[in-house]
Amino acid sequence: MKFRHLCIAVSAAVTAFLFLAVLSLFLFPEPSAVLECLKSREIVYSIKLSVTTSSISTALVMLTAIPVAYSLARYSFPGRSLVKSVIDLPIAFPELVLGLCLLVFLGSYLKLGIVFTKPAIVVAQYFTALPYAARILYSTFEGISERYEFASRSLGYGEFGTFLRITLPMAREGIFASSIITFSRCMGTFGAVLVLAGGMYMNTETLPITLYLNLSYGNLNMAVTSGLVLITLSFLAILVFELLEGSNIETGGVER
Repeated sequence: MKFRHLCIAVSAAVTAFLFLAVLSLFLFPEPSAVLECLKSREIVYSIKLSVTTSSISTALVMLTAIPVAYSLARYSFPGRSLVKSVIDLPIAFPELVLGLCLLVFLGSYLKLGIVFTKPAIVVAQYFTALPYAARILYSTFEGISERYEFASRSLGYGEFGTFLRITLPMAREGIFASSIITFSRCMGTFGAVLVLAGGMYMNTETLPITLYLNLSYGNLNMAVTSGLVLITLSFLAILVFELLEGSNIETGGVER
């Protein structure tokens, strides 16, 4: 067997296993049971709360990730490597640890009253998703040639004007893709939300919390329905991301 055939075979096997695992979740419950669960007050509440908090978190992430990623891609400054490493930290350790860090810092040191409240959901989602957005945007800005910015500056535009008129429009695909991935990551945040906001029924109950609570109660239909909603949203996000990435490749991407 040639090496290329081996690689393709491994890829096909892993893909088939993962696909069957996901498919089994869709085939497990009765369709009528899923529809009944989707109409329940708990699922409707958790979907609304998840979408609302994830939208707010995504907006906050993008507002901060864009300047952070741009500064890392364009400027050299003392502590640059440290900034990059610290921002990437939440990727390296479990969400539960991130939630614990935020709980101790916000609750014990800053003594803010947001712990175990809905705003805490946004905080947990924000710090969980920020590293992913920053990484995508960093690669996006790295892929944009500085020649365009130099040309803009030579024509009289300032640094901020050049960023708004030249860099941001050229980075629009990366920004949009980053927003999609960020929203999906916020929707799926569990450990950090559980620790910082608590898993309170019909209060701080996002979709992942609904899955966890109902699985603990032994209510499999509700748990599976929550999982199906999360999988569907994640699949749509990844699909849009792949379509955008494919479109960028076909058009040659951004010139370096």
